[in-house]
Amino acid sequence: MPVLHQMHISGNCYKVRLAAHQLGIGLTLKDYDRLDGSTRTPEFLKLNPNGKVPLLQFEDGRVLPESGAILFHLSEGTQLQPEDAWDRAQMMQWMFFEQYSHDPYIAVARFWLKFAPPEELEKRRHLVPEWHAKGHAALKVMESHLQTHDWFAGRSYSIADIALYGYTHVAADGGFDLAVFPAISAWLKRVPAVTGHIGLEERLSTPR
Repeated sequence: MPVLHQMHISGNCYKVRLAAHQLGIGLTLKDYDRLDGSTRTPEFLKLNPNGKVPLLQFEDGRVLPESGAILFHLSEGTQLQPEDAWDRAQMMQWMFFEQYSHDPYIAVARFWLKFAPPEELEKRRHLVPEWHAKGHAALKVMESHLQTHDWFAGRSYSIADIALYGYTHVAADGGFDLAVFPAISAWLKRVPAVTGHIGLEERLSTPR
């Protein structure tokens, strides 16, 4: 069974657990603490020189870091990727958007405002307005799309939705008010209705 090196509070790691569960792929979870330096040890850096999770380790010894790459690999040829080439390109567009325009502000605000030691947060307090301004800009882009679409790639739920759901559904932890985004709020209700959904707090046991 593949091993997912992860931090359970991480939205990026949650994305992998969610997709794997919906695809019926069992995972063994190996947990790390973001604050104790355990992903910077020589042992871990041999697996991922970038020193980050998620990292998926296969039984044959191969390892794959980066949540987007893991989602793409696990879902290739499944219902979580559109069959149409244009829709797949749109899927990738939204996944790149999530990593470059969404995650750096919404995920970062969540970590520092909810999980970071108070003394460390105070060193970065001056960055909060920028995180909120740019995070809201990303949410407005999503809101505009969802006003005329149910999903982010084609007509069906895909890994683009998983990628964006990971941190959007907990954006309130970072000080974002999602009530002002009705289309996003409606989408956030559709995603958990998809077969095989699991929540962020759930420990992955057996696939559906």
